[in-house]
Amino acid sequence: MKRQLIKNGMIHDAVHPEAFQADILIEEGKIREIGQNLSEEDAEVLDAAGCQVYPGFVEAHCHLGLHGHAMGFEGQDYNEMTEILMPELRAVDGINPQDETFALAREGGVTCVATGPGSANVLGGTFAAVKTYGKRVDDMIVKFPVAMKCAFGENPKRCYREKNNSSRMSTASKLREMLYQARDYQERKDAAESIKERPKYDPKMEALLPVIRGEIPLKAHAHQVNDLFTAIRIAKECGVKLTLEHCTDGSLIAEELAAEGYPVCVGPSLGHASKIELKNKSFKTPGILAKAGCQVSIITDSPVIPQQYLPLCAGLAVKEGMDAFAALQAITINPAKHIGIEDRVGSLEVGKDGDVVIADGDPMVSSTQILYTIIDGEIRFQHEA
Repeated sequence: MKRQLIKNGMIHDAVHPEAFQADILIEEGKIREIGQNLSEEDAEVLDAAGCQVYPGFVEAHCHLGLHGHAMGFEGQDYNEMTEILMPELRAVDGINPQDETFALAREGGVTCVATGPGSANVLGGTFAAVKTYGKRVDDMIVKFPVAMKCAFGENPKRCYREKNNSSRMSTASKLREMLYQARDYQERKDAAESIKERPKYDPKMEALLPVIRGEIPLKAHAHQVNDLFTAIRIAKECGVKLTLEHCTDGSLIAEELAAEGYPVCVGPSLGHASKIELKNKSFKTPGILAKAGCQVSIITDSPVIPQQYLPLCAGLAVKEGMDAFAALQAITINPAKHIGIEDRVGSLEVGKDGDVVIADGDPMVSSTQILYTIIDGEIRFQHEA
């Protein structure tokens, strides 16, 4: 049995606000014990004295592995813009684990991400939660599918304005129609008493059944207030789960979003407001939403912001007023909850995956160096002095 022991580090477990000094024992890729003076017998020891120890960082929304590093069209696999409704597409069929962006993510302490289709389509396909190390995506999967991507606002309008989708009303109508069709498809399958009575196989409908059954949420790209409320309206009307992605205008309706209770992720907040939907883009938004009572995740939307700068984005939110512990949770346990994998990752707790980041300071400060990134108990990045 392989045993790794991280000794003497200052532990930030993303559960307790205060850090504490302790050892972490990892066996066969899982955290088996956290405590003082743990036995070193038969263990590979990593002395973290004077270092800060964190859970591996988690991102709830990006396109890692679907947009190639230093590539053009040949590496752009996150949007399929031939049909407006393509729920049958699956992130796992496009992710390239050999892309350099995975190694860069590990350098920033990012150990797990939800990655998937972009926002060109009203329905774009399913996201996957994957670790950031591996040769084969099948072996990197933590959970698949985690969510069904849908999009509101400017992107589907712009991409399909010449294909019968030039207004927000049209986008909402098409999504609503597909969800009702999927429910009808499910009911017909359930009512069929023989193969002959079953509806003909429909890949689009089959892809939406986990949404209809409440197994995965709609992952709703929405920036503006009206789009956020439309996403909520449709989710309630159709009886499906929902997460709110980007949430640029969230600070304008923080109390309403907190009362609704849907998980929100905020970002990418670094960069120019390149379209009208982004005019309220601000690093103040995560803190405002967290203080209102929302479950907040911070995202890079990689490649919009490179994946390795996820902790820096949390630091910029702290600079703009977010509580530091809330910001840590926004890149650890909250995104893990957002994508339904909090039983595996997002905090340093016994029984969870051995995903650990060791740093020489606070990773949310730009001068801090990530020294080790450990995934499933194995060192997958080590800083070379």
